[in-house]
Amino acid sequence: MRILHTMVRVGNLEKSLDFYCNVLEMKLLRQKDYPTGKFTLAFVGYGEEADNTVIELTHNWDTDSYDIGTGYGHIALGVDDIYATCDRIKLLGGKVTREPGAMKHGTTVIAFVEDPDGYKIELIQTTL
Repeated sequence: MRILHTMVRVGNLEKSLDFYCNVLEMKLLRQKDYPTGKFTLAFVGYGEEADNTVIELTHNWDTDSYDIGTGYGHIALGVDDIYATCDRIKLLGGKVTREPGAMKHGTTVIAFVEDPDGYKIELIQTTL
């Protein structure tokens, strides 16, 4: 068994695709409209679904926003240079909600960014 994808509901698919594909540099792997259900599914990631875990963006056509709730935590992404990555995200209009630095009670360098719907994305420095 392996994890295939994580799904998040998004209020504006175009804004979300811009964030995930341009700001976080993922690729749009596939997208399909379901007119009878009034929703669109878009899958984004850093590699093909056969070999990588991806994110499913679900856009229900009649819903502009969602309550995130207290159960959602975050999506984590490994990055080579967390400081340059955060600078680039800010330059592209992304929202960094926690600047890079050591995590509480540890030494791992992390940062947090927020997507257009308010979902938290944790960046973790993978190399020194």
